[in-house]
Amino acid sequence: MTDIPETVVLVADDGTPVGTAPKATVHSTETPLHLAFSCHVFDDRGRVLVTRRALAKKTWPGVWTNAFCGHPAPEEPMEDALVRRAERELGLTLTDVRVSLPDFRYRAVDASGVVENEICPVFTARAVGEPSPAADEVAEWAWVEPEQLRSAVASTPFAFSPWLGWQLAAWEGSYSAPS
Repeated sequence: MTDIPETVVLVADDGTPVGTAPKATVHSTETPLHLAFSCHVFDDRGRVLVTRRALAKKTWPGVWTNAFCGHPAPEEPMEDALVRRAERELGLTLTDVRVSLPDFRYRAVDASGVVENEICPVFTARAVGEPSPAADEVAEWAWVEPEQLRSAVASTPFAFSPWLGWQLAAWEGSYSAPS
């Protein structure tokens, strides 16, 4: 079986799809606006999963971030993309998937000059079991209390992905597991 190259959905400023591009070529110093998602995963104790991006990642290698992010394939329902990515990246099954920040979007430039430019709805979910991450995606992982994460991001923002800090700042109400 051969791997099918991932394709991302390019979007207009209002979120309307305008085309596709291979994921391997889309992230550069001129990254076009595209559709993505981000997911914060909680365990049954209410702790949140944080992951440290693999050192081989093209953007933000080695920084800590939320559980996982990804891109839906063209015409793939967002929840299906979340389930696919959780399994591929973390070896996790998800339950209680909910959108938390439906209108989140950001543009960020990492130290190498590579740009992330995404309309990126943010989801929460519960994990079934413990992560078993893919080494090409995740260098380390940990379950932490949500308030510990907020405190760590506030005191050492350079150790975390910029989108994680912006997502935590945008959260209305408490940052906690889906109920």
